[in-house]
Amino acid sequence: VQLQASGGGLVQAGDSLRLSCTLSGGTFSSYAAGWFRQAPGKEREFVAATIWSGTRKYYADSVKGRFAISRDNDKNTQYLQMTSLKPEDTAVYYCAASSHPYGLEPQQYDLWGQGTEVTVSS
Repeated sequence: VQLQASGGGLVQAGDSLRLSCTLSGGTFSSYAAGWFRQAPGKEREFVAATIWSGTRKYYADSVKGRFAISRDNDKNTQYLQMTSLKPEDTAVYYCAASSHPYGLEPQQYDLWGQGTEVTVSS
């Protein structure tokens, strides 16, 4: 079972970007889904999470109102729609899947994608 993330890139401040992450080899609806990010020289931090059905969502204060997590269990895919991007959003973004009902901490996640880089220029 593995996760594959895509969609990162170089954008300007104020732009939007959508990240995707597809699970293969397993049943995506069995997992809660989450996104984390890690900026250079910093620890990995929570960005957003959702339960298996997508009906309950959680966000870091720093992205609330700008980012939206969603999922399509039929496509085994989760998304992170990012709008009004800021230079401080620059990081490597990681998707993750958890056997817990939901997770706000990295240690609660069982599966990790390879990371996709997002760079926001000012």
